[in-house]
Amino acid sequence: MRNAKMSFFIQGGKYKGKKLYIPTSFTTRSTKSIIRGSVFDVLQQNIIDKIFVEVFAGSGSMGLEALSRGASAAYFIEKDKEAYSILQKNCALIDKKNSHLIFGDSFEAYSSLIKDIKLGSKSAYLYFDPPFDIRKGMEGIYEKVIDLIEKTPPSIVETIIIEHTSGYVFCDRIGDFKKIKNRKFGKTTLSYYIPER
Repeated sequence: MRNAKMSFFIQGGKYKGKKLYIPTSFTTRSTKSIIRGSVFDVLQQNIIDKIFVEVFAGSGSMGLEALSRGASAAYFIEKDKEAYSILQKNCALIDKKNSHLIFGDSFEAYSSLIKDIKLGSKSAYLYFDPPFDIRKGMEGIYEKVIDLIEKTPPSIVETIIIEHTSGYVFCDRIGDFKKIKNRKFGKTTLSYYIPER
């Protein structure tokens, strides 16, 4: 398979051990297996029959893991052509029916996706994994993510998870959401938020 020399494996659920692919492009960064494992150790059975949204999807490793573990649907937003092509192939290998792909800029596509989810009856887990802010041209990207979260209606949210550089500290509150924990993995940190109902 051209442009798919690197791979990863689903860690748990009904597709455990299934081999999937990572783009060779340097424009995307795949979530490390230890981080993926930590997220789903936290979510556990709560993911069953819920929606999982992977913003800045890349190869789709988080959303596809969620589907394997019982999520009813996964939504993916990705703008890089090579990454999107790999994402399509990965979704076809796991659960094409319940994978919903959006080709485009996350900052432009997010609002309409959230509106569609609001029209439905299920709540969602939202996973934000933007390019690290230390990359050239990505200065201020976390502030743009904060803006998206502030515009997200809490009624549709189970948990928001942000994967980011450990050097950046997100506030204890973002809009209607409060931080409940941080998990640090060297240079990478996960920040968890829930609606402050």
